[in-house]
Amino acid sequence: MNSFFDRVYFNNTIHDYIVACGIIVAGTLLLFIFRRSLLRSLVRWSERTSGSLDNVIVNSIERFGTSALQFAIIYWGLSYLQLSAKTEKVIHVATSLVVTYFILRLISTIILIVLQNRIRRQQNGETKIRQLGGLMLMINIIIWITGVVFLLDNLGYDVTAIVTGLGIGGIAIALAAQNILGDLFNYFVIFFDRPFEAGDFIIVDDKMGTVEYVGIKTTRIRSLNGEQIIIGNSNLTGSRIHNYQRLVNRRVVLHLNIDYRTSPQKLKIVPDLIRRIIDAKPDVRFDRAHWMAFGDWSLKFETVYIFLNADYTRFMDTQQQINLEIYEALLANEVYFVTAPHVPMAPPKPEA
Repeated sequence: MNSFFDRVYFNNTIHDYIVACGIIVAGTLLLFIFRRSLLRSLVRWSERTSGSLDNVIVNSIERFGTSALQFAIIYWGLSYLQLSAKTEKVIHVATSLVVTYFILRLISTIILIVLQNRIRRQQNGETKIRQLGGLMLMINIIIWITGVVFLLDNLGYDVTAIVTGLGIGGIAIALAAQNILGDLFNYFVIFFDRPFEAGDFIIVDDKMGTVEYVGIKTTRIRSLNGEQIIIGNSNLTGSRIHNYQRLVNRRVVLHLNIDYRTSPQKLKIVPDLIRRIIDAKPDVRFDRAHWMAFGDWSLKFETVYIFLNADYTRFMDTQQQINLEIYEALLANEVYFVTAPHVPMAPPKPEA
């Protein structure tokens, strides 16, 4: 029986092959048990905690740690065998490729999870996460290029020529694609400086709408008419942008043109009447109301008040109610508006 296990094939006995297979099978079985029991418990525990660091660690183990352990088990089993120089070189290259792949994917995933957790805590976080696509694309390009250069260097290749070629090629690409790189640079300006974000209602020159998506070259805006407006990032950062999503309050200036035939006694009550109407409204702060000037064909009154809510529909509802009550109150006191020049008339007779 011993002679059977002592038989040699490709520099290894049958006993060596059985031990190598046993290492791989036993390690795979233990890894399966770890996935089904301990790892699931760790996932449930991380979901119940309030911090984000444990989520990042557990998610990284679940996505890459188990696969890396599976490869390590296979490598451990194969290392028990006596392999030829050519086979060992193939395994070394394969191991370098796999380790580099897992490390780069792990770095990329950790950066993505950290950014998502940070942005998700902000207002409209889920909407803003869609803007990460362009940023993660650039981060992944940098990570993978750096990783490939290090891999080639570890495999014994001369990377000096590659790095020099990348530098010269980068200069040539930069000169040939100045507009694209300008939009790309301004994408980072928009992402980090945040003059606006996805979901904001903005006005750019004569265009207005809600920002749907911020890409690495263009930003897409959904207009009030329903069509999509696509604007280059360079054009956006070079324009004056009105961001109404960040509006805190609205200053309203109300002008009234009162008929010249109105008596002084009735003119005196107009400012106080307007003040009482505005003060009775919620989310409104009265500023002032004055007879401002003598116009060519009317007496000009100016009223200023502040609406303390950013909601546009509530603002319009309140403004409509204020206008209606002022109109009704003035008519009830026989104070009339003038909307067009009229033939001058003698002032009204003094009241008895």
